[in-house]
Amino acid sequence: MKVLMLTAYFPPEVGSAAHLFADLGCEFVRRGHVVTVMTGYPSYNVKPEDLPEHYRSGRYMEEEYGGIRVMRYRTLGLPRGNLYLRGTDQVASAVLSALVFLLKSADRPDIILVYSPPLFLGLAGMIVRWFRRGMVVINVQDLFPQSVIDLGLIRRPVLIKTLRAIESFIYRHADGMTAHSRGNAEYVVRHGANAARTIVAPNVVDTTEIQPGERDNPFRRRYEITSDEFVVSFAGVLGYSQDLDTVIEAARLLLHDTRIKFYIVGDGVEKPRLLSLARGLANVRFLPMLQKKEYVELLHASDVCLSTLRASVRTPVVPSKILSIMAAGRPVVTAMALDGDAPALVRETQCGLCVEPENPDQLREAICRLAGDPALSASLGANGRRYAVDHLSLDVCVSLYENLFTSLTNIQKD
Repeated sequence: MKVLMLTAYFPPEVGSAAHLFADLGCEFVRRGHVVTVMTGYPSYNVKPEDLPEHYRSGRYMEEEYGGIRVMRYRTLGLPRGNLYLRGTDQVASAVLSALVFLLKSADRPDIILVYSPPLFLGLAGMIVRWFRRGMVVINVQDLFPQSVIDLGLIRRPVLIKTLRAIESFIYRHADGMTAHSRGNAEYVVRHGANAARTIVAPNVVDTTEIQPGERDNPFRRRYEITSDEFVVSFAGVLGYSQDLDTVIEAARLLLHDTRIKFYIVGDGVEKPRLLSLARGLANVRFLPMLQKKEYVELLHASDVCLSTLRASVRTPVVPSKILSIMAAGRPVVTAMALDGDAPALVRETQCGLCVEPENPDQLREAICRLAGDPALSASLGANGRRYAVDHLSLDVCVSLYENLFTSLTNIQKD
C-alpha cells in the first residue's frame, strides 16, 4: 500500500507531531508499505545554527528517513506568536504541500494520512485526492478551532463561523478519521465526520524505546541534581493553554521544602513571561526543549511528571506527554478539566493523580502526597507502564490504522 503522510512537523524537529508521524511512518515501512512524507524544512523547536547545512538553503529537497521518502518545501516562516500571521502561514503551507507533491512526484497514493492541526492540511489532502485519487484520512489531535475559541484567542464571530465551516467541510469530505480518544471521536462525528469511518486510535508510544530506567542517571549528573532531590518535571510546549502559572505558584507554595525541585523543560511563546514570573524561586529551573534521548532521561530522573491545561480548555484532549510518562513507569499528576479524557485515562489506569485546573494548592497537595509515599508512586508508575505496553504500543496502534486503511481501499475498489 502507498501511504502519503502530510504533516507540518517531522524530525529533526522535536515535538509530539514530529515523533508520532515518524514512528508511524517507520512502522508502516517495516510492515511493507511504501511511505512518503510531505513536510516543510525543519524550523520548530530547532536552532538554525544546529541544523546540517543542507537544511539552511534551497526551497525544495528530498531525503530518506528510516526507509521513508521525505519531500521538504520552504514555508513562509511567519512568526508563530501572532495568531493571524500563524494562520496565514498554515494556509500557505497547506497549498504548497499539495502543489509541491503534485509537481515533484508522479505517485498515486492509496492513503493520504493528514496530521491536524493545522486543520488546513486537510484541504491539501483533498487537492491531492482530486488529481491522484487515494483516500484521505484525517488524524485529529487538537480540535481546531474549538481549542482557540475556548481560550478566547479568537472572538470575531465572522472568523469563528468561517473556521467552523472549514472544519465541517473537511470532516464531512474526509474518507476516514482517526482520533486519539473517545471524546475527540465523538466531537468530530458531531461536526460532520462519518461515524462508521471514524476510529479511536490512541497516540502511539514506543514502549521499547521508552522504558522504566534508573532514577540516578546521566540527566541528574549532567544538571547536578542530587539523589535526595525530589524532581517534579513538566516537559513540552510552553504556551498559553498549558497554564504553567499554576505550576510556578505551586512551586512558590513549596519553597519551604528544599527537597522538592521543579524542572520546566521546553520552549514556547509564554516562556519569557514565565521566566519573569518564576524569578527569585530557587526551586524552579528552566531548560530548553530536549532531543528524544535526553527527554527519556528526564522522565527517568523525575519523581513525578506533570500535565497541565487551563480550565478554559474544554476539548477532550489527551496530551501525548502522558503516554510517554506512562511508558517510562513514572507517576503523572494532571491539572486540567476533571471531566476530560485525560483524567479519565489516568483514573482508569490508576497511573497518577488528578486535580482541578488552575488550583495551585491542590497541585501542591498531590505533589506532597507522592513525595511522602514512595510506595504509592511506584505502584502508579507500574500501572501506567503495564497499560502502555498492553494498549499503546506501536504494534497495537499501527494495526488499528492498517485495518482502517484496508477497509477504505476496499470501499474505493467497490
